[in-house]
Amino acid sequence: MRHSLPAGRALASTLATLFIAGACSGDAASVAAPRPAGPAGEVATASNAVTSGTCDYDASDSSYTAAGWTRVFDEPFSGGLSQWSTWTGGAFNEELQLYQAANLQVTGGVLSITARQDTAVGPTTPFDATPKQFGYTSGRIESRTQFSASRATPNVRFAARLKLPAGYGLWPAFWSYGDPWPTQGEIDILEARGQDPFTYYTAYWYGRRAGVNLVPNSSATIPSSVSLAACWHVYEVIWSQSVLTYFLDGQVVDVKSGGFIPNMFRKQQRITLNLAVGGLFFPNLDPTLIQTGTLQVDWVKAFVKP
Repeated sequence: MRHSLPAGRALASTLATLFIAGACSGDAASVAAPRPAGPAGEVATASNAVTSGTCDYDASDSSYTAAGWTRVFDEPFSGGLSQWSTWTGGAFNEELQLYQAANLQVTGGVLSITARQDTAVGPTTPFDATPKQFGYTSGRIESRTQFSASRATPNVRFAARLKLPAGYGLWPAFWSYGDPWPTQGEIDILEARGQDPFTYYTAYWYGRRAGVNLVPNSSATIPSSVSLAACWHVYEVIWSQSVLTYFLDGQVVDVKSGGFIPNMFRKQQRITLNLAVGGLFFPNLDPTLIQTGTLQVDWVKAFVKP
């Protein structure tokens, strides 16, 4: 979703083409599959089917531990951001924002990532120190801890409770990846367009060489009958050797299997949260209509299971 390339590497036009196709199309590898009962009622639904959603949904640790999951990462945002690295600089995908720490605020147990219309100068990307002027600022954090679905921990589960921003041109995301992109893989648990608060998207990316994605079309569209911006929702993925299982508010909403997913087994990825402005995710973007807003994060957790 958010292509992170090695130092000195530009985003190739071929990758941009693949990215647009992946962000806007359905996933031929996404299938509905039954799952055993688990935390918060893991009941399978058909991929891309309208889900009920649950306004202000939450999930307790006991619901996971009762199903055999062990928590290995917990961020309740009760203090600072010591478990996270802060991205400083621009990004890829023709996004318009400068990421900086000033747009991150923790208060009352909630992390707020705010996109603002600001004139700011900063590094073109963290990999390219060339100064660039930006018209927007926002925030991005990445966990210092890295995670891996492997023989030791064959099932890894990422979960976050979020309230998405509403506003044209806003691009909130909850995902994981490793460097050099995409050789460690990338899992997009959630990416959404601010002007459509009833839809979000899942995807994954992988490549054997830095900067070269091999997954042409992994995106699935997840509609919700409950607004994703008006109240809190829990977004999750279970990463296993050959399958990615996605949840919204405790219900399975997408299952991706096969393809290049097995290639990500034993790779190292870190959890990432950010709010982008504009970019290739918005076909025919009208920059005069862009709005600002805030992605709110209540908690982030990771679990493992044999």
